Amino acid sequence: MNWSNWIYLGAGIALGMIFRQLFARWLRPEQASPNVSSSSSPVAPLDQEDMLPISQQLQQTQLAYLMAREMSQFKAGFLARTTHELRSPLSGLIGLHQLILSDLCEDPAEEREFIAQAYERTLKLLKLMDEILSVARTEHGTNKLDIQPRPLAQVLEDVHKLTYMLAANRNFPLELLPADPEIYVLTDYLWLRQILISLIDTAITQMEEGSICISSSTVPTSNCVHIWLDVPTHAIPWSEAIDLIKSEDQPIQIDQGNAALSPGMKLLINQTLVEVMGGKLEILPSTIAKESHQEISRLQISIPLVIPEAELL
Repeated sequence: MNWSNWIYLGAGIALGMIFRQLFARWLRPEQASPNVSSSSSPVAPLDQEDMLPISQQLQQTQLAYLMAREMSQFKAGFLARTTHELRSPLSGLIGLHQLILSDLCEDPAEEREFIAQAYERTLKLLKLMDEILSVARTEHGTNKLDIQPRPLAQVLEDVHKLTYMLAANRNFPLELLPADPEIYVLTDYLWLRQILISLIDTAITQMEEGSICISSSTVPTSNCVHIWLDVPTHAIPWSEAIDLIKSEDQPIQIDQGNAALSPGMKLLINQTLVEVMGGKLEILPSTIAKESHQEISRLQISIPLVIPEAELL
């Protein structure tokens, strides 16, 4: 074999190796994994890490929508309830004045008695307006709250002492499950105590039988404390009918006890005050008690929890 043949053989081997490398590059994309091939498609699927922030944003958006809708419904209910509360004593005042102006009084003594009743109703109406205005000023920020760390156990013990005799006088057991003395909450002590007393007083007033239990539990994940009031379901005024427009043909009934805040109005006022303190008042679904086999409902008050500095560090 001469030198020219050796040259041709070497050139052929070199060209073969070059073509082999070229074909290998062209074949690699086709033999790649499905994940790599799918990435060349116009719409590439998102990774699991990318889906996590999107799902969190969707959950936050849904939660914000539900909270906005709940707040809108609450404001509408509060306005309707306030209108109804003020309309009831006004109707009584109008009825008393109609009797006097129509000369339906038998003698001056009866007329004077009607005037005295109208005066008493006017004072009660003014008291109702003061209570509603006080809540409105607190919500607006005019009445400043004294938000400080307070021991939860002390608050619940004071509430139990102030409401124990009220329940005992009507033969309703009032049980308090002691709270951890190391738990502190951020709240206005006087307002929180007054809210709990008002809720218990309203439940006792509406109760026919059963018992009341006060308990609490911490929620470390949400940095809040849940205060629970377990009361009979029939003692919670969640669905009182509000008749804003009374028929003219219907006679106006005069009732001296009608000038007090209704249980539904008290519940709405307490809900507003809890929200002003950065908490939330909810009514959880009813359950059947194991011991008494009665239907009970739970009023849940969520209050911000005081986090120790050691945990923050």
